[in-house]
Amino acid sequence: MALNIAVQMDPIESINIKGDSTFAMMLEAQRRGHSLFYYQTKTLALSGGTLHATGQDVQVRDEPGNFATLGEMKRVDLGSYDVVLMRQDPPFDMGYITATHLLDAIHPKTLVVNDPTEVRNAPEKLFVLRYGQFMPDTLITRNPAELAAFRRAHGDIILKPLYGNGGAGVFRLGEEDQNFQALLELFGQAFREPYIAQRYLPEVRKGDKRIILIDGKVAGAINRVPAQNENRSNMHVGGRPEPTTLTKREHEICEAMGPDLKARGLIFVGIDVIGDYLTEINVTSPTGIREVKRFGGEDIAALIWDAIEKRR
Repeated sequence: MALNIAVQMDPIESINIKGDSTFAMMLEAQRRGHSLFYYQTKTLALSGGTLHATGQDVQVRDEPGNFATLGEMKRVDLGSYDVVLMRQDPPFDMGYITATHLLDAIHPKTLVVNDPTEVRNAPEKLFVLRYGQFMPDTLITRNPAELAAFRRAHGDIILKPLYGNGGAGVFRLGEEDQNFQALLELFGQAFREPYIAQRYLPEVRKGDKRIILIDGKVAGAINRVPAQNENRSNMHVGGRPEPTTLTKREHEICEAMGPDLKARGLIFVGIDVIGDYLTEINVTSPTGIREVKRFGGEDIAALIWDAIEKRR
């Protein structure tokens, strides 16, 4: 049965279709005969228990530079749709959190993927602490004395914003780094919330593995290798994707969290593993599915729609 799909995302003209997971999901939905409506979070309007959005019907094609045809602008009742894909990128700020509250007004009658309540309850650098047995030494604080003691204990640390994304604001600080205090002052001015510090993992030079789980089951993985003179493996800052397989340890991590993810309605999740250590659980707008397929892995967009269609 054809479904009416609304896609909540960033401006469609700004995406790079070569690596965009939302676009891959849209292509697969269209291939299955589902209709697509595109809108941005800034158009959401809740009144009298009805959630409206203003956007456009869209048809997509896998053609760089000519990948979308948009219809006339219109205002719709999102509660009349079968599925809403919540796919806007972080940062996970009050705007993002507010959008999850608005989508609560229609879910689960309209299936929102991922479940907005559970997304709100699973900020990526905090939710991962539920699985601390798999993590490197980690500290959540904005207390300079605590952070200084953590650096003394470990010598070499990573410091990053608690609600950042895409590798923005990620710093490696060695024991003798003279920028430590200045960086804490900068973070103190930029962020009201605590920061996250982790023991630096030299294994990152071999890659930061993105493992994708669909309905709590492993669907595929890619390894992202940092560029030379770069600690971050994110592909938009020069990280190089390469094919990979899962280790026994990585299977153990996935098996430990899989049932919990499924029970929470977190259909599409990406976790990050460096060496033997889990570092993040991504539930807001996970990526990587086009790279997995490009390297001969599963068609994860198809697996996502299989899981959604079972629920509808």
